[in-house]
Amino acid sequence: MRIAVIMPALNEASGLQQTLAPLAQWPARGHELILVDGGSQDATTSIAAAAGVRVIHSERGRARQMNAGAGASEVDILLFLHADTQLPPQADQLILEGLRNEQRQWGRFDVRIRGRSHMFPVISSMINLRSRLSGIATGDQALFMTRAAYSAVGGFPDLPLMEDVEICKRLKRRSRPVCLRGRVVTSGRRWETRGVWRTILLMWRLRFAYWCGTPAEQLARLYR
Repeated sequence: MRIAVIMPALNEASGLQQTLAPLAQWPARGHELILVDGGSQDATTSIAAAAGVRVIHSERGRARQMNAGAGASEVDILLFLHADTQLPPQADQLILEGLRNEQRQWGRFDVRIRGRSHMFPVISSMINLRSRLSGIATGDQALFMTRAAYSAVGGFPDLPLMEDVEICKRLKRRSRPVCLRGRVVTSGRRWETRGVWRTILLMWRLRFAYWCGTPAEQLARLYR
């Protein structure tokens, strides 16, 4: 079984090498690395290409970029990785064993937020617990799924926000997720820039509004 790592990116040059480092040996193990650029104005694409990553281009928008990446590959398993998120060691083996041993069709990793705030360990634990109980994950947790499951749910919905939550809701109808305890490490820059408590309240507000039926386009304006 082969894995295609699909990485949507937009102006991610500052941290991209750190993200790509754990993936250096993946092509030698038969896996694909695809970066889908949404119009970067920095060195994102040249850094990826120099690291041996296949670079393609698509319309801007995380859902559109991830769907474009999936369409550019034909392998069995799709792993959607944010450009500011590092995978744990042997992540490919963890994915393959998890899907095979638990007979599930999709899954995610636990997450650790990297940054200065003393609240990040608490926030990370809350995210992991919430995801484990609800069966819903966020893109920061490196979602992976079989191609059959991806195709069956129609890929990522073309939404400006909550595309990760929505695809998880659809995938849950096919199977519970594999909840891997290996931790991806994601950047806390969003939290630090906007303020930790302000971001916590905003994200809970957005998720509750989405659950109540507020259109994703309206939520995207609030998020920005």
